Amino acid sequence: MPNAQTTLTNGTRLDNLSQSMTTHYADKGVYTQAVLPGATRTELWERSGKDVNSFPIEMLMEVDDLVDAALVGFDRREPITIPPLPDDEPWKAMQQARLSMAPNLSRRSVADRYLT
Repeated sequence: MPNAQTTLTNGTRLDNLSQSMTTHYADKGVYTQAVLPGATRTELWERSGKDVNSFPIEMLMEVDDLVDAALVGFDRREPITIPPLPDDEPWKAMQQARLSMAPNLSRRSVADRYLT
């Protein structure tokens, strides 16, 4: 069974790369996109020793549906496309929260909450 935490962690890494590339290449007319698909029916599951048919059907996306959604996201110039996510507001809120921490992620002093 896919692990949601691993998916989120790997997705965050792709997100960072895609966001960085989008910023760097936008003025050159180059578009980048990371697609975070969730579980998708492919032969990769069998190669890894997992039976894809044992997954709950509501959790498994078909490849054609994934590709169609990814292309819609690319046409919309989304740097990150998450085809199974029904509402992107939680994703946007998480991104905004991450950005709000940026000014405090590299500082000379230890945060007061760690001082004893």
